[in-house]
Amino acid sequence: MSAFTLHTKETAPEKSKPLLDNSLKSFGMIPGLHAVMAESPELLEGYQQLHELFQKTAFDAAELTVVWQTINLEHGCHYCVPAHTGIAHAMKVDPVLIEALRNGEAMPNAKLQALHDTTLAMLRNRGRLSDAELADFFEVGYSQRHVLDITLGMAQKVMSNYVNHYAHTPVDEAFKKFI
Repeated sequence: MSAFTLHTKETAPEKSKPLLDNSLKSFGMIPGLHAVMAESPELLEGYQQLHELFQKTAFDAAELTVVWQTINLEHGCHYCVPAHTGIAHAMKVDPVLIEALRNGEAMPNAKLQALHDTTLAMLRNRGRLSDAELADFFEVGYSQRHVLDITLGMAQKVMSNYVNHYAHTPVDEAFKKFI
């Protein structure tokens, strides 16, 4: 097996260096995922843009966390589950929700449960949602925009989860307490 490079600002390709500066500004460090992705400046840039765009969607911090962690857990991402646990705490998401997601428990309210269920159904069925599943999602107050926004979150998470699977990205010190 070939080990993937964990780039620093010094070892990264020239086009990745400003992207790693973005990581430092956002996280106060270069997350291991970004260090691996830096080998492909286009991948890292795409990932960062999707992350930023997903945070601008109609979802609040708790809802972002539900989408991210639902996907991370379904994909079994050893890196993203603890990383997004730390991010959720930094975003001041209710610890009860964070632990419910991590432990496969029911969400604390019907709206978040519908978001979790819809995200999981979209993921497992490769985007195919039944009319009944969509009706249940809309019934709790979500809109067509929210369904589309889940798709954006999925695109971001596929990039990170898959990279972490094949690169065996080590969990950053800051997130190890959430393993």
